Amino acid sequence: MQDVGIAEITKPAISPLAGEPIERADAERLAGVLKAFADPARLRLLSLIQSSPEGEASVSDLTAPLGLSQPTVSHHLRVLTEAGLLEREKRGVWAYYRIVPAAIAAIAELLTPPRKRATKTR
Repeated sequence: MQDVGIAEITKPAISPLAGEPIERADAERLAGVLKAFADPARLRLLSLIQSSPEGEASVSDLTAPLGLSQPTVSHHLRVLTEAGLLEREKRGVWAYYRIVPAAIAAIAELLTPPRKRATKTR
């Protein structure tokens, strides 16, 4: 999967739900990020990390709850990190992962119909 950061996630000026066509390049970038979401293990990883008491987790914290091997969990974490949905911090021999709230919010904003957005901000 290609590296798609948060700056690229927020680029589309028009939501795909706005009733106006989204540019092809924007659609391809957004599809890449949504593809990272579209896996049950990755959704569970996001949920496990978000719900952890510290708001972060290492691979060793995540393998048992998922029932997946360490290399498989590492692969999914890499995909989510490259999509800009997680950030990774190396501490000694361990890497810890945290949700990037702005990335999740950008996706939610893009997929929220304009009428709902106006209602939510009031």
